[in-house]
Amino acid sequence: MKATSPAVFLLLSLSFTIPQSSGQVIDQPPVLANFPFENTVPLKIVREAVPSKPFSVVGPRGAILGRQDGSFEAWIFPWKILSNLRISAEMQDYPVPIDVNEHAAVIEVRPDHITITFSHANFTLREVLFAPRNPTNGAGVLAFFQVEALRPVTFTFEFTPEMKRMWPALSDDRPSPEWVKTAAGGFYVLHLNFPDHAAAVEMPGAEPGILPPYQERPKIYPLQLVLHFDPARDHNKLFPLLLATADSIEDSDTTALGRNLTEIGRVFQSLYEQTGAYYKKFLSEHLILETPDKQFDDAFAWAEVSIDQLKVQTVTPPQETALVAGFYGSGDSARPGFGWYFGRDALWTLYAVNSYGDFQLSRDQLEFLLRRQSPEGKIMHEWAQTASLVDWKSLPYPYASSDATPLLLMAANDYLQMSGDVAFLKMHWDSLQKAWDFERSHDSDGDGIYENTEGSGWVESWFPQMPHQEIYLAALDQQASTAFSNIAKVTGHLQLAEDTKKRAEHIAQQLEKEYFLPEPDFYAFSRNADGTLDSSPTIFPAVAAWDGTFNLSRSGGMLTRWASQEFSTDWGTRDLSPRVSFYDPISYHQGSVWPLFTGWVSLFEYRNSRSLAGYAHLMQNADLTRVQDLGAVTELLSGEFFRWFGRSTSHQLWSSAMVITPTVRGMFGLEWSAGENKLTVTPRLPAQWDEAKIMGVPVGQSRIAVEARRNGSTLSIRLGGEGSKNIKLQSRAAGAKIENGELRIPLAAVELGIAHGLPEAGAVTSQMKVLNQQESPRSLRLRLSAPANSSQTLFLRVNDPSIHLRTEGAEVSANSNQLRVQFPSGVGYVEQAVSLSW
Repeated sequence: MKATSPAVFLLLSLSFTIPQSSGQVIDQPPVLANFPFENTVPLKIVREAVPSKPFSVVGPRGAILGRQDGSFEAWIFPWKILSNLRISAEMQDYPVPIDVNEHAAVIEVRPDHITITFSHANFTLREVLFAPRNPTNGAGVLAFFQVEALRPVTFTFEFTPEMKRMWPALSDDRPSPEWVKTAAGGFYVLHLNFPDHAAAVEMPGAEPGILPPYQERPKIYPLQLVLHFDPARDHNKLFPLLLATADSIEDSDTTALGRNLTEIGRVFQSLYEQTGAYYKKFLSEHLILETPDKQFDDAFAWAEVSIDQLKVQTVTPPQETALVAGFYGSGDSARPGFGWYFGRDALWTLYAVNSYGDFQLSRDQLEFLLRRQSPEGKIMHEWAQTASLVDWKSLPYPYASSDATPLLLMAANDYLQMSGDVAFLKMHWDSLQKAWDFERSHDSDGDGIYENTEGSGWVESWFPQMPHQEIYLAALDQQASTAFSNIAKVTGHLQLAEDTKKRAEHIAQQLEKEYFLPEPDFYAFSRNADGTLDSSPTIFPAVAAWDGTFNLSRSGGMLTRWASQEFSTDWGTRDLSPRVSFYDPISYHQGSVWPLFTGWVSLFEYRNSRSLAGYAHLMQNADLTRVQDLGAVTELLSGEFFRWFGRSTSHQLWSSAMVITPTVRGMFGLEWSAGENKLTVTPRLPAQWDEAKIMGVPVGQSRIAVEARRNGSTLSIRLGGEGSKNIKLQSRAAGAKIENGELRIPLAAVELGIAHGLPEAGAVTSQMKVLNQQESPRSLRLRLSAPANSSQTLFLRVNDPSIHLRTEGAEVSANSNQLRVQFPSGVGYVEQAVSLSW
């Protein structure tokens, strides 16, 4: 994890003398002429800037991580170049210094860039930040500033030079800056003690600020870029901030760095425009939702973008692209959140990536992991961006957890089901079999199930001791066995496929036999080496239904408790019940809320006829898109109050994935078999929606649209798009049939829906919970829970107007589309049964 001390402390820790200008003059490009930089991509979030909240701009070769007051740190991987960039202003005939960051007014977030607008009575300054998708000359991140002013203003951009490599690589002493004069002003070179690494920072047209001579005693000074803006002269100009790094003696020379900056400046506008074009194309080529809930549609699109932004290129040859776990400002450390490669984080996310059809990314990610497979067959847990610069394999991190191995087999099979790409699996058969052999051979107690003896399963700390075999890991082993059986079958290893299928069946039986606890009607957290159980109630059994190939047969009581206020806050699910003695709502593993857990539970609920609870949890994840690092979903939150952790990675990979996967595979109920050209659709759409469409659904090489429309007591499913006529459409819904080229699914005569929305910051849980729903041909029964004496409203949909509706425990509103429930008196949460019959 990382330290998150305020960035301002970085200045207090520095002690260096800035040399005077070298006197060398290098030709540089002039300040950029103004060019249109808005509305490149229509998807956007616009909010009043909140200085305490973070933002992240991430691309393949760099990141800008900051606060919504406009301060930030800049990385060109693996180097942290600078931090705590802040802006001040002095206006002509206005003798008051102005802290520009205190005037941050609006933040606008788009997939391709972020704009922070600073608003003062005399001027408007816009800070535009982006990460090129096809970086030229190492231009990992770039920024530019646009100014409108009534009178001349002098802006001072000051920052702390860093030149730190990302964890865990060692870094040199503090950088020694040099100012190099150019025709356009000049630039700073950040030298290190050895001449093979350096960085350069330039704002064409700017002058240096504080430049104490060598003779001056050592003192802490920030670096400054001083820009004199005259509205009569400069109103049509943009002022770029150019960053470049060098990793050889030749490239670290000031002349070479100057050439690099010149080239970046020359292509600056095209880099910006290419980044916008990339995301416009990306969004058009992947899944697009069209539902009555526009905010939800946008959250889904943001989840796709957020994942794609975390594709990062390796910093040493051969160049590879893979997913990193997430980013957040590093403070005074060299750890920007979890900005490096994790096996299980990526593998949980590949289900979302496969869902939106980026098969190239899935292949890249699987191959990245297989290249780092241990000699014994284990799949890596963690790989730093700077792993090649240290003796990484001697550290405890690379293979610390055991779950990446079964997850890889599951993700590979998921890729197969959706793409039909048998050739890819054949090409990697030896590595896949090695992973399988590793998994099946680590069973020390003879129950036939993979264990934690080869690393942690999910939890990395537990009381009173680490588990011997978590149900989390056992459930993954069961699904990985099914997955590998299918892989073996399609690659021609028929006997192995049969043997592996039997193993999956055995584990399914053992899970029921070893883990189910009749007394609490719940599945245990883990099994000890002596056969005893840790009965702690957790959400980890939810992973058992992830693949859709297996389910726990006695989960009713557990589902009810997960949906209740015991586990469900108004912003997601706790992993551990508060009834357990070591529950701690601000711990990492014993009571906090992770959107990852919320996604697991949501999909389990959708697949076990608890669609109202599944919807509530899915929408909590989707709504988190707009509350912290705009466009991304955070890593974890308090289990007691609606607030994210101070060290929560704000742009977290698998958190965004948990908006996509429960939507596609839960709410829309899509299942694939590309090899058979077959798509199964079993939707559980909210009662409020008359229709919904999901476009760009991948089935092998085809991309199709799935359109659902209510028509009385029937839900009609129609496929569209090129290649859709060859798709075999089916459903698991009772009574579903194909008529006139449509799939028609009978709907209940009556449906109920619930609203969604996150509480105010700092709130405790107080929203209504749907503990249970039971449907029959002529009735719908709900078990609800809400604060005592509260009145709650549900949406009521009558699909068959000819029925005579009878209600118990609730009353129908005058306009007939709402159901009002009055909860009894009491303390805290109380329950109310509601029965509708016809």
